[in-house]
Amino acid sequence: MRDYHLPGRSAVFARNGMCATSHPLAASAAIDILRSGGNAMDAAIGSAILLGVCEPQMTGLGGDCFVLFNPPGSDDTKAMNGSGRAPAALDPDAVRALGHTAMPEAGALPVTIPGAVDAFCRLSDDWGKLGLDRILAPAIRYFDEGVPVAPRTAIDWQNTHQYLEGRARDHYLIDGKAPEIGQVFRNPAQAALLRMIARDGRKGFYEGEAAADMLAALNAAGGTHTTEDFASTACSYTDPVFGSYGPYEVVEHPPNGQGAAALLLMNILKRFDLAAMDPFGSERAHVEAEATKLAYDARNRFIADPGHTTALDHLLSDKTADALTALIDPNRAMESATTLSEQVHKDTIYITVVDRDRMAVSLIYSIFRSFGSGLASEKFGVLFQNRGSGFNLTPGHPNEARGGKRPMHTIIPGILKAGDRMVQPFGVMGGAYQANGHARFVTNLADFGLDPQSAIDAPRTFPWQGELRVERGYAPSVLQELADRGHNVVTPAKPIGGAQTILIDHESGTLQGASDPRKDGCAIGY
Repeated sequence: MRDYHLPGRSAVFARNGMCATSHPLAASAAIDILRSGGNAMDAAIGSAILLGVCEPQMTGLGGDCFVLFNPPGSDDTKAMNGSGRAPAALDPDAVRALGHTAMPEAGALPVTIPGAVDAFCRLSDDWGKLGLDRILAPAIRYFDEGVPVAPRTAIDWQNTHQYLEGRARDHYLIDGKAPEIGQVFRNPAQAALLRMIARDGRKGFYEGEAAADMLAALNAAGGTHTTEDFASTACSYTDPVFGSYGPYEVVEHPPNGQGAAALLLMNILKRFDLAAMDPFGSERAHVEAEATKLAYDARNRFIADPGHTTALDHLLSDKTADALTALIDPNRAMESATTLSEQVHKDTIYITVVDRDRMAVSLIYSIFRSFGSGLASEKFGVLFQNRGSGFNLTPGHPNEARGGKRPMHTIIPGILKAGDRMVQPFGVMGGAYQANGHARFVTNLADFGLDPQSAIDAPRTFPWQGELRVERGYAPSVLQELADRGHNVVTPAKPIGGAQTILIDHESGTLQGASDPRKDGCAIGY
């Protein structure tokens, strides 16, 4: 329990339904959908799409999604891959011939076909109760009328609006400038597109006027995208991957997301006695950082399009975790995870909703980098993701860029089960941090006994690009101890990631929602 003398936030408790996400208007809209007779799937889809006007730098119709959920009255977890593919004509040799050694982040080259809209339409048809016209109504209203820009969103907008190019600047800036806190942002062009989707389903997006608008923008920017690329886009149901940590069975989305890397990281960490460590001390931070480096190196080697990931069993095996654990020096940071592990291997929104029937949805939806590729369509202002920058250009690599493939994704939803029951959907935003974030959240619960809100609030670290990024919640003595172990300790300009979760107490019948203060959102129940 938190110290009520200090600033903080309490968890939210309710019985009938709950939503936790990164903007209050989206959480409120989800509850309205539940009150109107919708279920968790209806509420999650409607709220997620609304976040496209609340946080357009993070997400939108031009992006992808991954979803974990359980049907009403069942603890069986299902997975939906709502990620799009590279245009069929994408040729890695042609990209390399342009002088690229890595996929670019901006422009048309990294734009993969948006997959989220197809997934939302399919999930609504298969599992929803109200239909697209009703669940999209709140989003249509707010896209038309506008939303006051929230504080964290305004900061992100100000820091990244330079990524916007051409018509995207007209759609996502106000008088050429990033909006300020409290300024109302509207996107009526996207409201018109949502009306088409509400009326015509996926055809309203992937065919006809909308597809022509998107193709014109991409082809004008040098893209190889075609009408057939859009028309043939199809989401796919898939099987989750599982691991164990403490009292939990951890459910993750399979490749092309990085859920297997999160499971590998937890599999390494459970070989240490974390519970005997100070949760906010240098020993725990060091071990987690070293395990993260090794798990991410494995991720970069093997995770790719599901049809090209051939080492999933290797990533999830105890033998691999044992071998990687042996590479960790408890007193010294490694210089190169890639070199050490050679012998072993030869900006996003998250939303979770639980309804009265205890259907739970764990959904993550993103355009990748802030403002994605920086490109938007002329008429409807669809801001295209740059997920193709998740490919690499190494010839023969499982994740080599190529037409028709899905790239490796950073976004991953999570679910915790206990005693074969679904007890806690959760997600951690923050780009590459997400696998590390899943492990940090689960170990906070299992090893240190933190409640859901405290597990989210707790300070974070993340080893990335030669730095150990450490939030300001750590004591100066801990920073010095980490530096003494050889870490390049850096305080990041922005906090690390964001998270949401809902705990289902099956005995009492209550729901406990927690939301990250690093974002603008909240949990709301009824």
